[in-house]
Amino acid sequence: MQVESSFGEKSGMKPRNILIVDDEPTNQELLAAMVELLGHNVILESGGPQALARLDHDIDLLLLDLMMPGMNGFEVVSKIREDAQYKNFKDIPIILVTALSDKAQRLKAVEVGANDFIAKPVEKIELKVRIGSLLKMKEAQDELKRHRQNLEDIVVERTSLLEEHIAKISKMKQELYEANIETIRRLAVASEYKDEDTGAHILRMSRYANLLAEKLHLSSDEAEIIRHASTMHDVGKIAIPDAILMKPGKLTPEEWKIMQQHTVIGAKMLANASSELLSAGAVIALNHHEKWDGSGYPNGLSGQKIPLWGRICALADVFDALTSERPYKKAFSLEKARSIMQEGKGSHFDPQLLDIFMDNFEEFTRIKKTLSNDTFSDGALVYQL
Repeated sequence: MQVESSFGEKSGMKPRNILIVDDEPTNQELLAAMVELLGHNVILESGGPQALARLDHDIDLLLLDLMMPGMNGFEVVSKIREDAQYKNFKDIPIILVTALSDKAQRLKAVEVGANDFIAKPVEKIELKVRIGSLLKMKEAQDELKRHRQNLEDIVVERTSLLEEHIAKISKMKQELYEANIETIRRLAVASEYKDEDTGAHILRMSRYANLLAEKLHLSSDEAEIIRHASTMHDVGKIAIPDAILMKPGKLTPEEWKIMQQHTVIGAKMLANASSELLSAGAVIALNHHEKWDGSGYPNGLSGQKIPLWGRICALADVFDALTSERPYKKAFSLEKARSIMQEGKGSHFDPQLLDIFMDNFEEFTRIKKTLSNDTFSDGALVYQL
């Protein structure tokens, strides 16, 4: 409801809560009467400490007497503007009311943070104009705060939704990655299924390759890729006839040529895959029989032209082949295998990688002893790769 005031017009402003602070009851009553005629609600306090205690979010403006015992108006304003205890009220409009009107008083009022200054005796029209102006300013500030809070709420809500969405995507990616690993594991086991080694070779070989990658200080992500992708190094053997693959004696030149094709076949099987692991597997399948001096197959690459992953897996593959029994040979002792590996430095193997292998030989032998042929069944092996 609009209130008919003694100012000669209706007040069109929404009623506000005005805190009047004055130690003189007469002054309180006079100011209260004027404010009520403007259509606003009045709260009365007689001193600074009481005013500070009364502050709450319902107070829209403070009419504050300057000259009060104990705590004057300047001190009250300073408390509200500077004390962290009143940080939620630091923007409340404050009008200082005083009988003094000298320039120094006005300057100090501005310095401590008062919004306006009105002299006693208070004139009705002046009070109306000053209160109206500051309340409009506060209304605009409040609207801005509400808008800012709404934006913050929207940001919080959308951030929460985004985090939830990211978590779901992350979970899906993890599930997809694990499904990819599962496929690779079973593909790797299938490539060695006919071997009497029951596929444990690929488990040891992947651990050797992973250890070499770590000792070479490759990133943990790359070492993990090598660990899983190396299990597919012989996947092309699926296409090699059993008569050649399982032959207990030496292969004929024609048979050897067919056997060598497992590198090319494996690379073609894994080529152009969207999976990073399968693509890495293609590189390893094609290059793990290349030799540092260029005498390997299928492309006779040499030195740094051989992809690093191929060089790592070549060393890991040969070490496990030397220390494992095959249809055509017995397993060599670890010391004999070490000696043969050393002879291949600079010819078969990357010299730097072989030095790393030799410096950490005990760790490689520990893997060999831990993952013996009889340790795993094919089903258990899938979950160890």
